[in-house]
Amino acid sequence: MSHSAAITGTGVFTPEQTITNAELVATFNAYADKFNAENAGAIAAGDQVAMEHSSEEFIVRASGIERRHVIDKSGILDPSVMHPLLRQRTDDEPSLMAEMGVDAAQQALAQAGKTAGDVDAVICAASNMERAYPAVAIEIQELLGIDGFAFDMNVACSSATFGIQAATDMIRSGSIRSALVINPEICSAHLEWRDRDCHFIFGDVATATLIERQEDATGPCFEIISTRCATVFSNNIRNNNGFLRRSRPDKVKDRRDMQFMQNGRKVFKEVLPLVARHIADHMQSEGISSGDLKRLWLHQANKAMNDFIGKKVLGRVPEPGEQPNILQDYANTSSAGSIITFAKYSDDLEAQDYGLICSFGAGYSVGSVIVRRQMG
Repeated sequence: MSHSAAITGTGVFTPEQTITNAELVATFNAYADKFNAENAGAIAAGDQVAMEHSSEEFIVRASGIERRHVIDKSGILDPSVMHPLLRQRTDDEPSLMAEMGVDAAQQALAQAGKTAGDVDAVICAASNMERAYPAVAIEIQELLGIDGFAFDMNVACSSATFGIQAATDMIRSGSIRSALVINPEICSAHLEWRDRDCHFIFGDVATATLIERQEDATGPCFEIISTRCATVFSNNIRNNNGFLRRSRPDKVKDRRDMQFMQNGRKVFKEVLPLVARHIADHMQSEGISSGDLKRLWLHQANKAMNDFIGKKVLGRVPEPGEQPNILQDYANTSSAGSIITFAKYSDDLEAQDYGLICSFGAGYSVGSVIVRRQMG
């Protein structure tokens, strides 16, 4: 027997600290001046390239981002550090990712009117995990007091939609009744804040989505009509950090490729048609036209990318509210971005309205979820 799945609750944990573009630019430019002074001889000899300054105008023009939330801003805004300073917790303390995830999960449960006893599975889906094992998902499961099982998964920026598909498939098959898909993203820790091309991109956040059998929903929900995922290998977004790092004879303490790297121009050129085609094919397979779609909740990486995709999908420039953005306040939060947007801009949809959640990123990967509003 097949069961219908529905999103019954969402939660967003937002760190208290924020960094404005002005703060970020002041720090980056101070670092650039320090670097150029220390390498003045090599720069004059042509052996080293001088670092350019960043600017608020450059950041907004390139991304649409105006500020970002982070767990720790002190280290990021110190030109001699330029990364978060996060206390090493003991093994007996909750990990930072688990702590963030639990907060978001409790919000999702409260919104759905459910408790931990109603949950059968936990999927922690994020672009980077705090450790290899034990799984962060199992730690979250323990902290919440959930029976059943849990596991981690990583599909970079598409982790949330891939996690939703995994949970939906299990619910439809009858193996579980409900699952929490949790996306704790500490992006500030894998961003290279000293790189002018990307120093403004990411922020920190955690999101949670409760997915249940639709028959178990106790209030308004979003029926999951269909999910679709796709991947195509590319090196244009990459992070080479991993457990083999210390075993390499060429190991260098501060290798650039151990943080987030991307060839932005190639990503823009290659990902946009991939995503637009993926969404169009998904909608066509379900008999849903652009006129049927009331809301697009897109991955929050870049405003220009979202504007392009929205126009391609709808066949026109989206009306205000049809394709909401939150990246101006949150920046790119990897897998969590589309879920933040869904959580903040979904309550106004009416019964039987269709919407589509979509995320895309490294891999390349793209995941889409077609939902329909049900009023309970």
